[in-house]
Amino acid sequence: MTDQDVQEFVTRFAAAWVSRDGEAFLALWHPDGILHWPLYDRPVMGKEFGRLTDFVREAAPDLVWQLLDWTARGDVVVIEWQTTRIFNGRRLDARGVDKFRLRDGRVVEERVYTDTAPLRAVRSGEQLEPLVRLDW
Repeated sequence: MTDQDVQEFVTRFAAAWVSRDGEAFLALWHPDGILHWPLYDRPVMGKEFGRLTDFVREAAPDLVWQLLDWTARGDVVVIEWQTTRIFNGRRLDARGVDKFRLRDGRVVEERVYTDTAPLRAVRSGEQLEPLVRLDW
């Protein structure tokens, strides 16, 4: 992939998130592509992205997604992002990284890396506590 191809992919991916356009997401994916996301109970197939986009829009209508940075090497693109939303009356900020493997400019595999602990704490009504306190 050329630098221009990668830039176009990143721009289209960010635009799909901002607009939450299921068709725009579907256009980025091979139908046999696969998404691994730590919040879902199973991998999601590329052909399911229209339904997944509708689900996310309904479950988190106030979600704001923002592109922070990206890099690429060969057919691998890594995008760093952050999201903000209100969950159970509390503001929840999250950061994560998506690692894509592309073929012909379309996603064949995506792995999302994000800390699920803050969302789990808010969901259960608990206060998130650090594992280690640096009291020096």
